[in-house]
Amino acid sequence: MIHIPGHVKFLVCVDDSEECKVALKFACMRAKNTEGSVLMLYVIEPQDLMHFAGVENIMETEAFAKANEVLNDLKQQAQAKFGLNVECCIEKGKKYDKIVDLVEEDETISILVLGAAPEGKGSNKLVRRFSVELTSSILIPLTVVPGNLSEEELLKIT
Repeated sequence: MIHIPGHVKFLVCVDDSEECKVALKFACMRAKNTEGSVLMLYVIEPQDLMHFAGVENIMETEAFAKANEVLNDLKQQAQAKFGLNVECCIEKGKKYDKIVDLVEEDETISILVLGAAPEGKGSNKLVRRFSVELTSSILIPLTVVPGNLSEEELLKIT
């Protein structure tokens, strides 16, 4: 990792879930307070439709369109609310693998931020996997943000 003193780059894996929106708000608040930056990663996970190539191609096109829509919306919100120009990245593959790959490729990433779904509202599979395998996969801190934090609660911790 290449650390630039006084600059922290937060990586947030996003989708259209509420917990990801809260995690992004947290990262933006921290970036604003530390004069850092934010990189949003949207991962399109593969579908198991190999026998139906035409259908798979249509679904992939739709998935990329949705990813762009989500990223553009979140980027506009970050710009309007926090004055940050957030970087965006779309990858295709398994979320865990793509996050690890990006952290290895971009040595300026300082902290991984993940949103955790409130009890019973999501699988939190990615959070669990990074929590267990963190030191064997990436060598940066992991921040897990509860997806049910309010704006006031976020302000208190950022």
